[in-house]
Amino acid sequence: MRKIKFTKMQAYGNDYVYVNAMEQQIGNPNDLARKVSDRHFGIGSDGLVLICSSEVCDFRMRMFNPDGTEGEMCGNALRSLSKFVYYHGLTDKTELTIETLGGRQHVKLFVEDGQVVNISADIGRPELRPEMVPVITEQEIFMDQPVRVLDQTFYVSSLSWGNPHTVTFLEDVDTFPVEKYGPAIEKLTSVFPKKTNVTFAQVVSGGKIKIREWERGTGETIGCGTGCCTAVVMAHLLGKCGRIVDVEQIGGTLHVEWDEKDHMHMTGPSHVIYEGEYWYEAE
Repeated sequence: MRKIKFTKMQAYGNDYVYVNAMEQQIGNPNDLARKVSDRHFGIGSDGLVLICSSEVCDFRMRMFNPDGTEGEMCGNALRSLSKFVYYHGLTDKTELTIETLGGRQHVKLFVEDGQVVNISADIGRPELRPEMVPVITEQEIFMDQPVRVLDQTFYVSSLSWGNPHTVTFLEDVDTFPVEKYGPAIEKLTSVFPKKTNVTFAQVVSGGKIKIREWERGTGETIGCGTGCCTAVVMAHLLGKCGRIVDVEQIGGTLHVEWDEKDHMHMTGPSHVIYEGEYWYEAE
C-alpha cells in the first residue's frame, strides 16, 4: 500500500485530483486515476492530474481520464494546476508555461492580497483540419455538417485541442435530452473514428452562449473549458457571435476570447475543495 497526498480542485465545472509527482512516487497512475475518479470512494473527480518537473517549461502536466487513459490537455485542469503550484510554494511566478501532451500552454494568475482571484489560460489554436480532429469527411473543414443521429438530424462541427470536440447549436439547451443524444454522437464511429466530446450550445446573444457538455467516457459534466472554447470558435465562424464571449454552463460562466492570432483564452476562478491523503495499492 502507498499513501499519497492530494488536493481536489474545481475550475468552473471540472474538478480534478492533483498530486505533486515531483515529491511523491506514483507507481501506477492509470490505476490510481480509475480509483480516485470513482465517486463511491468519496473522492470523485473528472480525473487525475500529476504535477511533474519539466526541462522545457516551468512544470509538466500529466492528465488522466476517469477510465485511466492519459489525456492530452484540459483547460480547466491547466488553470487549477497553476493555482496549486503557486499556493503550495512550488513557484512564486504569476505567469507560467506548462508542458502538456497537447503542447506548451501559457497561464496567468491574477493575485490580490496574496489570493489568486482569477486565472487565464492561453490554450493555443484550435485545429480545424479533418486529419487532426479526427473526423471522417471529404470536407476541407467539418463545419455545420448534417449528421443523422437516432431519430434526428443535427448540424455538427468539429475541431481539436489535441483531443476531439464537436458542437451542435440548438434553440434551447436547458430542456434538451443530453443523455439520449450525447452518447450516440460520442460513439458515431462512422463519422468520428475516435470517441468525441460533445458540446450542445445555444447562442443567447453575440456575447453570450449557453452550453451543456457530454464528456466522452464520462457522461454529462457540469462544465468543460475546451467545450466552451469549441462553442465560441464555431459560433464565430458561423457568424453567430463575436470573438469575446461569456459561456454559461452548469458549473458557472467562463469568459472566452479568441484573439486576432487565433489563440483561445479562457478566464475564470478555481477553488480548492479539500486536501487529504489516500492509500492505494501500487506496483
